[in-house]
Amino acid sequence: MELRGVRRRAALEDALRSAIRGGRLAAGVRLPSSRVLATELGVARNTVADAYGQLVAEGWLEARQGSGTRVAVHGVETVVPGSAAVGAAGGSVRFDLSPGVPTLAGFPRSGWNAAARRAMTDAADECFGYPDPRGHPGLRRALVEYLARVRGVRAAPEQIIICSGFRQGLALLADVLRRAGTDRVAVESHGVVIHHDVLRANGISTCPVPVDEYGARTDELGDCGAALLTPAHQFPLGVALSPERRNAAIGWARERSAWLLEDDYDGEFRYDRRPIGALQALAPDRVVYLGTASKSLAPAVGLGWIVAPAALVEELVEAKRRADGFTGVLEQLTLEQFLRSGGYDRHVRRCRLRYQQRREQLLAAMADTGATVTGIAAGLHAMVGLLDLPASEEPRLRHRAAAMGLRIRTLTEFTAQPDPAASAAVVVGYSRPSDSALAPALDLLARTLR
Repeated sequence: MELRGVRRRAALEDALRSAIRGGRLAAGVRLPSSRVLATELGVARNTVADAYGQLVAEGWLEARQGSGTRVAVHGVETVVPGSAAVGAAGGSVRFDLSPGVPTLAGFPRSGWNAAARRAMTDAADECFGYPDPRGHPGLRRALVEYLARVRGVRAAPEQIIICSGFRQGLALLADVLRRAGTDRVAVESHGVVIHHDVLRANGISTCPVPVDEYGARTDELGDCGAALLTPAHQFPLGVALSPERRNAAIGWARERSAWLLEDDYDGEFRYDRRPIGALQALAPDRVVYLGTASKSLAPAVGLGWIVAPAALVEELVEAKRRADGFTGVLEQLTLEQFLRSGGYDRHVRRCRLRYQQRREQLLAAMADTGATVTGIAAGLHAMVGLLDLPASEEPRLRHRAAAMGLRIRTLTEFTAQPDPAASAAVVVGYSRPSDSALAPALDLLARTLR
């Protein structure tokens, strides 16, 4: 919501009336508190409070003690504009709790702009030519220092290949593994299905491995030539790979001369204790570490990195050369400056605090729904389980949420082999909505689950 001109209270009132008329704010939806909305809009809290009061007096909103401010149920009939995004049930999608995306409104625009200006000022002329396929040397050095300090990764700059994100990194690895004779890769039974598609598109078949409360069942890795794992925070179940299974996975890789592909997609975000260190630190010669800026900054940054064992570096460089030659250097220069200036660390700290607060909001919103919330010790998402509802009912849950303007993803969408005996669950990405949208989104989720 953007307020223009000096009459900010009037502009806010007009914007809220328009949102209610157009169906973007449905009857019964709880609005953010005056403090939260004022902070997001950059206006005085009294401006928001007065606007709420005016709309309550006009009948657009209703305020109840202990229940906050909501769109009046008896308000003006709404019309959903034809240009609105359409959900699975044909309704307008106003809120999205899908996992996998950070809070885009929290992107550090001023810090990133400052880093970009400094990077452009300091860059040598040679930086604007065709670069090393490995990536800009300055960024690779900065990443070695950062990853060692924060994730315990052990590597030299020569072992890092900069790519356009995790998906390209995985595709490059699949290319190299296939050329070396590997045709089967073990994958966790629950995960990002498109990652499995990337492997198969490169001629590699996937072998699902069960996941329980201790992480992937490493005793079932079998005779595959590699295994793709999320050790720090399994996606989407949210469990960490236990110490015993970490050691078992490394033992398996050494015994079979196989590779462990570590997807460390949100390893910086842990709330109950210090982040669990990277698996790579235990076996730098058998673990390929993959990281990305998509969760810590934003997908649009378009940067990821592979930390490869020395035996795979040259093959990966050649694969990168064949794929696209190099990744955008201007973004690399900016990220290097952002890392070295401390801006990246400050941003991650702010995000960690913000997401921890959002996690508490999720727990509070689910308190009276009968649902269980798990996987909340780390990351940007949580599992909301409905033990009394079979997984076969998940499509009905998605349809019901979409009818209220809420997009959700359920657990069966993240597995190629759904278990008919499993309970229904929603994978909630509490990082995605803006600060003002989170409360009404969680309110709709609670209504969906009741």
